[in-house]
Amino acid sequence: MTLTTAPLENVQFGGPALRQLRNLVTAIPGPRSIELNARKSAAVPRGVGIALPIYVQAAGGGVVMDVDGNTLIDLGSGIAVTGVGNAAPAVVEAVTEQVNRFTHTCFTVTGYEGYVAVAELLNELTPGDHEKRTALFNSGAEAVENAVKIARHFSGKQAVVAFDHAYHGRTNLTMALTAKSMPYKSGFGPFAPEVYRAPVSYPFRDGNLSGPVAAARAITQIEKQIGAANLAAVIIEPILGEGGFILPAPGFLAAIAAWSRANGVVFIADEVQTGFARTGAMFASEHENLVPDLIVTAKGIAGGLPLSAVTGRADIMDAAHVGGLGGTYGGNPLACAAAIATIQTYRTTGLIERARQIEAVLREELEALQLLDPRIGDVRGRGAMIAIELVDPATQEPDAALTARVAAAAHANGVILLTCGTNGNVVRFLPPLTISDELLRDGISVLREVLAAS
Repeated sequence: MTLTTAPLENVQFGGPALRQLRNLVTAIPGPRSIELNARKSAAVPRGVGIALPIYVQAAGGGVVMDVDGNTLIDLGSGIAVTGVGNAAPAVVEAVTEQVNRFTHTCFTVTGYEGYVAVAELLNELTPGDHEKRTALFNSGAEAVENAVKIARHFSGKQAVVAFDHAYHGRTNLTMALTAKSMPYKSGFGPFAPEVYRAPVSYPFRDGNLSGPVAAARAITQIEKQIGAANLAAVIIEPILGEGGFILPAPGFLAAIAAWSRANGVVFIADEVQTGFARTGAMFASEHENLVPDLIVTAKGIAGGLPLSAVTGRADIMDAAHVGGLGGTYGGNPLACAAAIATIQTYRTTGLIERARQIEAVLREELEALQLLDPRIGDVRGRGAMIAIELVDPATQEPDAALTARVAAAAHANGVILLTCGTNGNVVRFLPPLTISDELLRDGISVLREVLAAS
């Protein structure tokens, strides 16, 4: 089947020749996207939704071009995946070279150097100078499941604690870990047992409770309801992603990690969304000087190819028996080639610093907008992972309806915006680290206009 698209003109899929500006030539979605969406509805189950039903033919820098020739500002990065851009030249070159060699052998059948090289890089880069091991998988959820498996095997215990507003994936175990019912859990139970939930530090919603006090509250609940003697692991996102880009108060994460270590509980940092330069550090744990026992990564790891990892203390990672970890596609050679190129791009092209610059631009624009619009209850986040929480200004109650209207209007005006939050009232900004300041400011100008009209 041949897919016809609008002429690419001078587009390079690596991005440099794709004009870096918002340009709409049809309504959003355009006729070709509407046609493709009709085909999607006939071929794909309705449970697989599309937030913005355009169909892409090229992307790079900070823009996405659809099949109708519209160019949209990308403030989503495929949910924090394309930190180095949608088709970074170094990634394209590395994958092209690898695909000409071989596409698959299954690492657990016959090994290859790429897998080992990625593991070595992650062992070097993740927090802590202790001896580490890394196992590779396909998705964030798969890596989270394996981190829990490893922690249970190492500790000989079964219980796992996750936190309010957490998101850890869509598989059975990770749905149990995830806090939000719709759309992730509703109707899909029963879920995996021995998963418990504790309160998280949420400064905007808990009266700016200090981090240590919020941690003491969580620890008290854990000790009373579960008991450290039964607890294999605590898992938390350093910035809670789907739950609303919640940045715990300073000291909360460190206190939970310290309690875990003192009580023989494996501390797992889920850095699927926060990892790889996204927050202005290679890993968000670094902002609080955290050294997790296990760290889970995915999304930004391989420039858009499916890859994830569990990296951690050698004694924990080596606890599972031979053959206990793995999978047919885990650490696919194409994804490993992409990851090596992607990680080197983060390290050598200033993208960590670029994330900090993006934060400065977003905060300047959004905090100025907050002064003018009391419906913006909070501006929060780190690096190129910033959010606004929209509320009823009189009550501070979440305003999910306003959030949905704002996102839809932004889409219609050529800006890809994502929402999140347990209450559906958070707009999140996850631009590729290759985006320009001009595009960022134009995107916020659209937000300003649609908020004023909403």
